Formats: sequence, C-alpha cells, structure tokens
Amino acid sequence: MRIVQEEILEKSCKEIIETILECLDCATKGTIYLIGPVPELRAVRVASGVRVEGSDEIRWGLPGNSDYNYPGKTWLQYRDEPGRPLEAMGWCVERQKSWTADNPREDERSVRKQVKGEIEDYHHMEPVLVKKKEIYGTSDDLEYPKRWDGTPIWQNTDYAVVAVIKIHFLPNSIRRGDKSTKLIKRLSKFIGSELLSLYLREVYYMTQRDLEKRKLESCNELADQLRNPIMKLAFVSSAVNAEIAFLREQWEKYIAQSLPHLLTKEKIIERLNEFISTKMAVVDGDQEIKGVLGSLLKSQNEVLAHYPHPEKNSEILNNRILPMWKDLLGRDSLLWGSEKEEINHLLGELRRAIWYGLDEHIRSQINHIPDSVKNEWCRLAYSKFSPDNQEVLEEILDFLERASENVPHGHHVKQVLKYLKLVSEVVRELESKVNSIIENIKSSDVELPSVVTIANGTCNWVKSNTFAK
Repeated sequence: MRIVQEEILEKSCKEIIETILECLDCATKGTIYLIGPVPELRAVRVASGVRVEGSDEIRWGLPGNSDYNYPGKTWLQYRDEPGRPLEAMGWCVERQKSWTADNPREDERSVRKQVKGEIEDYHHMEPVLVKKKEIYGTSDDLEYPKRWDGTPIWQNTDYAVVAVIKIHFLPNSIRRGDKSTKLIKRLSKFIGSELLSLYLREVYYMTQRDLEKRKLESCNELADQLRNPIMKLAFVSSAVNAEIAFLREQWEKYIAQSLPHLLTKEKIIERLNEFISTKMAVVDGDQEIKGVLGSLLKSQNEVLAHYPHPEKNSEILNNRILPMWKDLLGRDSLLWGSEKEEINHLLGELRRAIWYGLDEHIRSQINHIPDSVKNEWCRLAYSKFSPDNQEVLEEILDFLERASENVPHGHHVKQVLKYLKLVSEVVRELESKVNSIIENIKSSDVELPSVVTIANGTCNWVKSNTFAK
C-alpha cells in the first residue's frame, strides 16, 4: 500500500501512537512504518513520538539518522538472508507475526546487538494486516515478494502487511503475550482500518482525477474528429454567397442590357486597359514602369471579372488602382498628352459605376419588370449569408419562387440554393448536437461505483461522489 497524502497519513499515525502511549503507562515511544506496495514492500518510517519523562506530553519527530527514514528500505534490503543481520522488520513482514523483545540480551533480531554487541531497549513490533483483495483486488497476476531462496511469501494467506507498529517500553515492563502486546495487536486492527480507508479515498481521488483527464481528452478528441467534417460542410456559407454573387452579376448585367447608354464599369475598364496596353508596347526597356502597368492591368481585370459587393471594388479602386494611375500619370516619360484628361474622367466615372447596382435613380429607369421585383432583386443581390444571417437564404428562395422567370438563370440558382439549404440545416443540427454532447461530457459528474470506508472497525458503503476532491 502506498499513500501519498502525507499530512493525512501522518495525522492518523500520530493519533494511533498517542492512543497507545496514553493507554500504556509503561510505553515510552511509538513509531509507525508504512509498508508497500508489492513486490517492493518498501518500509518507510512515517511518524514517531516520544513521551516526555514525567509528563503526558509527546515530542514528535523522526530520528535524524535512521535506515527507515524516507526513502526507507525495500524488502530486498531487510528480508532474512544468509550472511547479514536478521531484522525484526523482516520477521513481521514475512510471517505476518509480531516480534517482542522482552529480553534484549537474548534478542536475536537486534541489528545493533548483532553488529556492535550493544543491547537495545524493550520493544514490541506488530504488523498491521489488511485483506489482500481490499488493496490488490482478486487478480491472480499479483507479483509476490520472494525470500532469499526464491520462494514467494504471502501465497497461503488472505492478508498483506501494510504497516508495522513499534512500541518501546520501560525495562522489564512487557512479556510476550501480555496485556500490553494484546492491546497493541487490537489497536493494529484499527490502524489497518484507518489506512485502508485512506487508501480507498486516495484510489477514488486518483481514479476521479484520471477520469477527469480522460474525459477532457475524450472531449478534445471528439472535437478534433468532428471538426474536419464540420469544416468541410462549412463550405455551405461560401457556396451560398457564391450563388448570391451570381445573382448580383445577373442584376448588374441586366442593368447594362436594359440601359445601353449607361457607362458601366465594364466599358470603363476596357477603355482603361487599352491605354495600358498601348503604353506597355512603348516602355519595353523600362522594367519598373512595365511592372506597374502589369499590376494595374491585373487589378482592373479583377474588378472586371468579378462581382463582389461594391464596397470590395471600392477598396480595390482606392487602395490599388487609383494610386498606380496617379503614379503613372505623373511620369513625363510616358508622354500621356491629352490622354491624361480622358483617363482622369474615366477614373471618376469608375468610382460611380461600381455603385450602379445600388443606385435607386438608375433602378427607376428600368421599366421591363415590376418595381417590387427590381427592389427585392437589388436588395437580395447585395446581401450576405452567414451563420448569424441565415434568414436571407429563405428570402432569396422565396423571391426566386415568385420571380425566377424575371431573373436570368433564376430557376438554376433556386435549385442549387435549395440543396445548400438542406446541407446548412444538417450542419447546424450537427454543430448543435456536437456542442451539446461535449458540454454534457465536460459538465457531467464522474459516476464511480460505491466504495467502502472503515471506521471504528465497521464497514460503511458510501457513494463515491460524497468524497471531496
């Protein structure tokens, strides 16, 4: 048995020592050693108290120099072996029997007597026994400690030694089997019960901590496993917005077709591109200017080919296109001449043209479709779908259900959006259920089987969740 809650363990051992010293006037000192686990059976002194002569006061503290102070001695170090001193600790642990030194001069297990010839005091050592199945379970794979000749110990007993009590006495005050030794034996059962209770509490604590750790790991693993499919399904938002962009493209093209006199962005950019192409042919040797012209052409074609929200085009225009034109128009080497005035005029028109789709005045000039269709088409074409704005998908589907004949490719867009709507609903439901499962796992109490505590020699079954962490 190994218990790591040192403060609780030491307190319990001190209470046992104090009880023994109070009950036995002839007892002068008490020490408790913790034994375990198998097969190491390390013996470590955990508490020691000496009665102050002439009073009931107990002075606590471990001896400064002792083989059994932490980290203690293993079974291989204190078991009986030929060629080294016999120890009472080895006797108690191997045979699960007490050892009484009621005649120190004849104590054959006194290490000091065997090594130095010195006589030790009168003392009694009592092993604390606990049923093996209580601490090691019923497994047949238990690795037993072995004697020096390789023979396992404890195979034919139901008990294991978990501690040893050592009580020192005044000279000639004890005898083997007297009332004092019998009292210590009885009290050893109580400390065995107390140690088992501490051990079970610690097993519960460690098990609960392990379960909490595994629960968190399971949550993280579940989240990781589901993150990929959810992320893959998250293409829905992009796909819906792509269809909205297509609806926007059809709207802006519809305006251009309905109002052929309108100077649209397409007409403006095509004319600006002609200027760029002309200049690129005459600046072949100037790589810097050629690079600027190439970048400008690329940016203008981006605005020409795509139909993002006007705010996006306005950003490209202000941050990329206009600064590059300003740079180029300021270079005398390009010999712009009268072209400069036309280019500046076109750039001013382009500022307005990218907003034509939202221009109410321009919209009012279109007479081929009802105003309600125009207004709703315009509003929805410049909307954006997101998890927080999923209602717009329903609005677009409702609009196309009523006006698909007025919108080019309206029927096709409606069918695509219907499928995307179904996928979107699956994603939302999946995310909701996954988040709910993960939160339930994280917040749920750990359910463990009932465990036994032992107090005053009585077994008490207590639900595990009554223990404090």
